[in-house]
Amino acid sequence: MATIKSIQNAENYKWGDGCDGWHLLKTNSLSVIQERMSPGTSERKHFHNHSQQLFFILSGVATFEIEGQVYVVNPNHSIHIPSGTEHFIANKNNQELEFLVISEPKSHGDRVNL
Repeated sequence: MATIKSIQNAENYKWGDGCDGWHLLKTNSLSVIQERMSPGTSERKHFHNHSQQLFFILSGVATFEIEGQVYVVNPNHSIHIPSGTEHFIANKNNQELEFLVISEPKSHGDRVNL
């Protein structure tokens, strides 16, 4: 059965310092989450043993560190993180950052913090 999801009706969780995530699709094989990061926030460096991820920036500018290299990703662009790759995302700007993170298989329970 088809289901229309948005941040208004999806399961929400809080993470970090003022960041939100909404599960638009939550299955064992595929996860699609819309996330929002407040200005000046970041996550811890980590990797996923099994999950590959695609981050698609909706608004704001994302700064990624991937295997020690910095990437700046603008709206309507994406970046792929293969499984086993050390990375983190940061919002170094003064506006909110909104993005989709698509994980295959799901990344919850597969994260190793560094």
